[in-house]
Amino acid sequence: MSAILAITLLLSVVIGVSLGLLGGGGSILTVPILAYVAGMDAKEAIAASLFVVGVTSAVSVVSHARHGRVRWRTGLVFGAAGMAGAFAGGILGGYVPGQVLMIAFALMMLATAVAMIRGRRQVDREPTTGELPVGKVIVEGLVVGLVTGIVGAGGGFLVVPALALLGGLSMPVAVATSLLVIAMKSFAGLAGYLTTVQLDWPLVLGVTAAAVAGSFVGARLAGIIPEQVLRKGFGVFVLAMAFFILAQELPQPYGLWVGGAAAVAAPAAVVCWFATPSCPVRRWLGARAPRTDAAADGALAA
Repeated sequence: MSAILAITLLLSVVIGVSLGLLGGGGSILTVPILAYVAGMDAKEAIAASLFVVGVTSAVSVVSHARHGRVRWRTGLVFGAAGMAGAFAGGILGGYVPGQVLMIAFALMMLATAVAMIRGRRQVDREPTTGELPVGKVIVEGLVVGLVTGIVGAGGGFLVVPALALLGGLSMPVAVATSLLVIAMKSFAGLAGYLTTVQLDWPLVLGVTAAAVAGSFVGARLAGIIPEQVLRKGFGVFVLAMAFFILAQELPQPYGLWVGGAAAVAAPAAVVCWFATPSCPVRRWLGARAPRTDAAADGALAA
């Protein structure tokens, strides 16, 4: 086994963990790995990623379903509406320059990340556990499908927030249900690509097997990690990917400035968070400062 193949397979495990744990990140991780590490051309990498993400999502759905986290009606209706919206978005996206699409995608990710990190009181306090209203699911599916069809990737990054923030599902349920939607959209897209693209199936199947193995780990972690931690962790991950894309796609020197600013701001925010309870970052994210013993005693007395 060559070093490049070994690295590709190792990184593929991360793809599965991301899908199983966060319900997203598949395409954003898979395409760069296949293109920059495995050496596939862009169209082959996109087509292969659809197969990898589709199979991994489908397998991960089964694991989540065993724990009762999948809302089948919501996922199937959302997926069908999303496929229709994605078709229309794909037509519109054909008239927009690729660089503009990626920058728009990154900006959309920034907005998504802020929404997920800050959250909403209703989501934290009383998440919905049942199926969502069909009409609402169809509208959200069409909008999400349209946007993801235009930018060409990122279904999970929008499906999870739509189900968690707009629909009110708890994060574990939103993650599990989003995997059903992602699988449907991935296989639909793959069918189109296979009419013009030839894949290196031994490599694709090897990457898929590694990703599936990672998805089992992610699915287990999704049932263990607390709701708020999972949601905020998802938001931070999306935020980092958004800055990475902007650094790559913005005209220079603006891309370099964005990358440099993110590289400085991220460690500073982490230090601020842990160094002082009154950190502005902590207040902006809606986190409560650690209480003193006196405050805790007062709360208990109340």
